[in-house]
Amino acid sequence: MKLVVDCRYTRIGRHDGISRYTAGVVTALKALIDANDPAVAGVELAMVISDERQLAMLPDLPWQKVSGPTSVREPLVALQVNALRPDVVFSPMQTMGTLGRRYRLALTVHDLIYYSNPEPPHDLPGFVRVLWRLYHKAWWPQRLLLNRADAVVTVSETTRGLIASHRLTKRPAVVARNAADLPPAERAAEAADDAAARSTARSVLYMGSFMPYKNVETLVRAVAELPGYTLHLLSRATDADKARLRAIDPEALLEFHDGVSDEEYHALLQQATALVTASLDEGFGIPLVESMGFGTPVVVSEIPVFREIGASAARYAPARDPHAFARAIRSLEDAGEWRARSLASRAQAETFSWEASARALAELATGSLRG
Repeated sequence: MKLVVDCRYTRIGRHDGISRYTAGVVTALKALIDANDPAVAGVELAMVISDERQLAMLPDLPWQKVSGPTSVREPLVALQVNALRPDVVFSPMQTMGTLGRRYRLALTVHDLIYYSNPEPPHDLPGFVRVLWRLYHKAWWPQRLLLNRADAVVTVSETTRGLIASHRLTKRPAVVARNAADLPPAERAAEAADDAAARSTARSVLYMGSFMPYKNVETLVRAVAELPGYTLHLLSRATDADKARLRAIDPEALLEFHDGVSDEEYHALLQQATALVTASLDEGFGIPLVESMGFGTPVVVSEIPVFREIGASAARYAPARDPHAFARAIRSLEDAGEWRARSLASRAQAETFSWEASARALAELATGSLRG
């Protein structure tokens, strides 16, 4: 059976969320095949890409170059993919063109964020903002996209529940969760042993965008209540975002990093008191797993998907309550509490793996989609 993974969303040089998900699952699938794992018995794996530079971020597998996912040719991309003679194609997005396809198809929904939080990015042109809002006021376009497939994949039980409750598809929905590449367990143990210093570091990290639903404003207000604490904002921010966040409270100590390498990110995680996020909604939350993997506690908004990811290891606060966030962060100043959260965090991070996600996709491909 030939399984083809749509790798056209792989970024060049450095992963974003969907790019990391794509590379994570296709690399894990290859590892299962290389190990002759029974879960992938008889599976031949290949990739489709749209730019040969993407190969640097992907495993060594047979590949075929086709048009890009934003090309005007996208509605007919299946005609190009047919040339590979796949039995099953897995795409990490729900927008892959399907006209003329001669294979089984699994499409992915990562989240339904913009239906409950329809505020578009601040920097989009006015007419695009209007279209954005109109699209997310109705469910039928999403149903139309998903029902073109033979199965739907999503990255969390929370999102699968939302797909079911809104009756977004008649197709089977399978969870293949996001994960992270964890450091050695010894690294996390070192963090727990350093609880006295880490609990008083007064450094909290935010890794994510500045979209409205990310609710970074609450984090700024929380840090303003914590004298001596610095909020490190790691992603690239526009001048407008910087000015907007600084204007919230001049007392808040904010450090904008304007993007960090993986090495810089990991170094900051190993020095911080906690990673924080006040998102109003998410499909998953890879930074939580990354932080917990290093034994760094997380303080996050009390939303269902974060409960799914953080379980009892995380500290929670209502998303729009900066006072509750400040209290939760301050509770980690107790070295014993910090150490306990650190150890629980690493244990929880280990419940996520690309291998488990690859197995879920392999079971789908060799089971109900095999035809």
